[in-house]
Amino acid sequence: MATGVPQYRRPAVPAAPPAPAPVSSAARVVQYDTVTVQVRHGLEAVDILRLRRACGAVQQTASGGAIAFLVPAGTALRWHLSGSACTPGAELLPPTDPRWIIPPSGSQPYPRPTDAWVLRSALCEAATTLTAGGLGPL
Repeated sequence: MATGVPQYRRPAVPAAPPAPAPVSSAARVVQYDTVTVQVRHGLEAVDILRLRRACGAVQQTASGGAIAFLVPAGTALRWHLSGSACTPGAELLPPTDPRWIIPPSGSQPYPRPTDAWVLRSALCEAATTLTAGGLGPL
């Protein structure tokens, strides 16, 4: 009986789903880049990002003179913003270290990074705010 509609047959044996590929322990490691800015500039950007509910993990540097935002790995290749530096890699502090400005939280074992381009926007806005308040240039 030809109806002009192709007739499809169901396979006799349902196909088994493919087995998941084994995940090595190296593939589970989450890597970050760090965007570092002066403390005053960084804290203003943290406030802006928190209002937007877009702030990932943020830590204070060992010297205490700068704020380091964790961003996705690969950001350092494309980052160009005066008043900041983006370096590949990040040294993560223990979760209970007091230098965390925004500590890792939730059920994830790794800190959540801040979206790099949302961070860029917040840093520009923070610089404008600081300059308007007479605290700039950075």
